[in-house]
Amino acid sequence: MRLISLELESKLRDKGLWPQSWVAWAALYVLALDLLLFALQSLTRHARPSISDSLEGWVTFLSGLAIVLLAISAYRWLRANLLWRLRNRLIVTYVFIGVIPVFLLVVISLLTLYLFAGQFASFVVTSDITTHLRGMESANRIIAHHLSTHISAGEKLNAELVGEFRSCRPEWGRRQLCVWHGSQPQPFCSGPEGAAAFSAPAFVKDGFREIVRDHGALYLRTATVVGAEPESLRVISSEPLDKGLLEKIAAELGEITLLQPKASAAASGAEDKSTQGILISSGAPVSSDGRQFEPTFTAGAIPAASNAADREIIFGAQLLIVDWASATGQPQRTGALGVHTRPSVLYARLFAALGSYAQVLETLLLIVAIVFAIIELLALFIGTKLTRSITGAVGQLYEATQHVNRGDFSHRITVKSADQLATLANSFNSMTTSIEKLVQEQKEKQRLEGELAIAQEVQAQLYPKLITQLDTLEVHGFCRPARTVSGDYYDFLALSSDRLMLAVGDISGKGISAALLMATIHSAVRAYSFEGMPEPVAVGAAGGSELMLASEFRGSGSSPAALLTLLNHQLYESTPAAKYMTLFLGIYDGATRRLTYSNGGHLQPILISEDGSSQLLECGGTVVGLFDNLSFPEATVQFRPGDVLVAYSDGVTEPENDYGEFGEERLIQLVRANRHLPLERITEIVIAAVLDWIGDNEQPDDVTLVLARAR
Repeated sequence: MRLISLELESKLRDKGLWPQSWVAWAALYVLALDLLLFALQSLTRHARPSISDSLEGWVTFLSGLAIVLLAISAYRWLRANLLWRLRNRLIVTYVFIGVIPVFLLVVISLLTLYLFAGQFASFVVTSDITTHLRGMESANRIIAHHLSTHISAGEKLNAELVGEFRSCRPEWGRRQLCVWHGSQPQPFCSGPEGAAAFSAPAFVKDGFREIVRDHGALYLRTATVVGAEPESLRVISSEPLDKGLLEKIAAELGEITLLQPKASAAASGAEDKSTQGILISSGAPVSSDGRQFEPTFTAGAIPAASNAADREIIFGAQLLIVDWASATGQPQRTGALGVHTRPSVLYARLFAALGSYAQVLETLLLIVAIVFAIIELLALFIGTKLTRSITGAVGQLYEATQHVNRGDFSHRITVKSADQLATLANSFNSMTTSIEKLVQEQKEKQRLEGELAIAQEVQAQLYPKLITQLDTLEVHGFCRPARTVSGDYYDFLALSSDRLMLAVGDISGKGISAALLMATIHSAVRAYSFEGMPEPVAVGAAGGSELMLASEFRGSGSSPAALLTLLNHQLYESTPAAKYMTLFLGIYDGATRRLTYSNGGHLQPILISEDGSSQLLECGGTVVGLFDNLSFPEATVQFRPGDVLVAYSDGVTEPENDYGEFGEERLIQLVRANRHLPLERITEIVIAAVLDWIGDNEQPDDVTLVLARAR
């Protein structure tokens, strides 16, 4: 299973689909959690509705967060994979600069034309209805004034008199006329056979001209009031707003559909509420307050298309309808008209007044379109030229890099322009010149590295290879340089068959200078230990008191303190003021199992007993070589079988990471836990722990560790 997982991961990495950032991983985790909660919500929808409802908010939130994170990840993936090539970047740039604005402009223009055409079609329908109402109002006023004249002449108002004023024109065959005079309760009406009389609500005033709803049907009604109360004359004309009327309006326009609220909505009084935002579509239109409308009837027919671009236009218009049974008579938006037509019909209707000039307008529009097309082609040509100039410069740069890759740094790019790409070419030419110089410097560096490698080999020979082990003491040392050569120093010198000197030191600084000084100290310690101190040299404590002749410390009887005193004087006299070292010297006597030691500013060695307790060898003085006329104290420590002496440089305990320094305590714990293992193995464990503590960071200092165990 793990092998399959690794193969899948490898394939996804090769295709660039493996998540590389924390955003991508977060998107996957959020999406997985979202799907889990959605599945849990679906399972508990019927069994535990309360749990399902409580999860709904979390599902919505996690879905939105997943969409945002996935969008960010997708953008980064597209930018990293698709936009890496210059060609793709230029294509995307041209799309955003040239294509998308033109596309948006075309879409906005088409949308504007569609809305304009739909609005114009709705305006034509509502304008025709308004014109019809005005015609009814004009006829109504004429009839009212004629009736008022007859009544003033003493004639009695009756149905026959009202019927005399009905026009013989065809539209009057559908129109009903009702007249009230004074306080008479019932009107005198004249109209089509079977038409029922209607009441006159109190809100009807002179000049009333609206679409009304009366007993579930729609009518066009106008009212004229002549005279003052109580002898006023009210004349009301009414004509059904039905399919017949809309057929006349739709004859030269298209298909018109009348929509009214569903019966359930009308019964509940929903038709008296505002219906702002009615949508006309193939389904049931829905208003902004949630009410649905249904078609009452459809009049007319959709005209045939004149060409392929003559698409259908569907739009809607709201109707302001007055409820005849209401007390206020305020118009309510309770109806709608759906208009279904084509642009060619609207164009002919809009420019009908221009006559032959309409063809001129078409020609002007065609010329404008051609000019726009020419401008777009010119922009494309200019963009192509610019692209060739950019990609050509990039091609020259690529060719130049191939010369550089072959080691030909004499190649130069020919610069013919004065733009930013030309500056880049000049910069490349300058770079190749600099590379030629760097190659020479690199050769010199390689020569120095070769010399450093030789110095490293020489220094490696200075560290003890064959270590003499005493019957009662075994020793081991290790040094890992931070650079090519080390400034740390350690040595084991057999003074006799049962006496051994241990030395551990650290030169100030790093690199070649520290390595040279380390070699000097190595030679001096061995010379003084084996041959004794020079006869003329005298050393003493500060202030010159208690002088001791070096001859007193000759040969194998020399003490660590005396050796440190002599080395301090030699370093002080032969090195710059800034150069010094720390040095621990100890002489182990196998006969007595005692270690006599002195410390010149070095880190205090640690003695770990067989029972696990530890102590520091604290006796010592300041650093060696910084001050003259110094003496160093010395002390003796008794070894027991199993005791382990740990001497080290600051490269062991001072490396840092996010958790702080490696530290002395951690070193003690490691040696204590492994004190019964071979010294080589203990060294490996400690060095591995130090390197693991450093991690990927550069090793800050030389790492030196010396171990000695009594047996």
